[in-house]
Amino acid sequence: MWMRSTLTYRVSFVLTTVGSGMTAFLDFAAILIMFTHVDALGGFSVAEVALLYGATSTSLGLADLALGNVDRIGARIRDGTLDVLLVRPAPVFAQVAADRFALRRVGRIVQGLLVLGWALTGLDVEWHAGRVLLLVVMIVAGAAIYGAVYALGGAFQFLAGDAAEVQNSFTYGGNTLLQYPPSIFGKDLVRGVTFVVPLAFVNWVPALRLLGRDDPLGLPGWVDFLSPAVAVVMCGLAGLVWRAGLRSYRSTGS
Repeated sequence: MWMRSTLTYRVSFVLTTVGSGMTAFLDFAAILIMFTHVDALGGFSVAEVALLYGATSTSLGLADLALGNVDRIGARIRDGTLDVLLVRPAPVFAQVAADRFALRRVGRIVQGLLVLGWALTGLDVEWHAGRVLLLVVMIVAGAAIYGAVYALGGAFQFLAGDAAEVQNSFTYGGNTLLQYPPSIFGKDLVRGVTFVVPLAFVNWVPALRLLGRDDPLGLPGWVDFLSPAVAVVMCGLAGLVWRAGLRSYRSTGS
């Protein structure tokens, strides 16, 4: 329904989609400006940083398109309109995700893919089936990890009532962090996004394998292939927390 509504005004849809992509591109423009003054950032070339940027932006774009509206659940909890979703013969999570579905968010995905394609043409990497598969799995698993963070943030709002910005700090904030090489950050921060909130598995960990670079934490090589497993664990955890949050809902009392 929301897609049909959006496509009814096609000029508006094109303009907002292009605007969404251009707004997201400003982050990469800042990176390009940095490289007009330096040859490498944390030992990474512009093409290598573009790979990190393109991978995390595409993954976030996919998750944002599918689940970006989960942060609206806080408003529904506060005004009691979540009750309407509970009586419908459809999963509440699916209804929340589809609520006011914003097709214009494909602009971020396209922009991320364009930067990623540009990065691949500038990398000195010998591509074979294994590396191509790792790249695809990195993007898909990254989207699943971001999606799990969206779901966890939505579930937290059953307790907090309004915590959309907390969720955004891990999604959009994590995306900004992952656009840069892990070598420019302190090891404590890298450990935090590897073992506490495992956003490093969105792109840092598998990308280091693609680029043939050493892990700053000295982790064994098999860890580079754990992104799918981390995504499964995160999604499972998000599902459990979401169900617990939904069971705790008591409406507004009005």
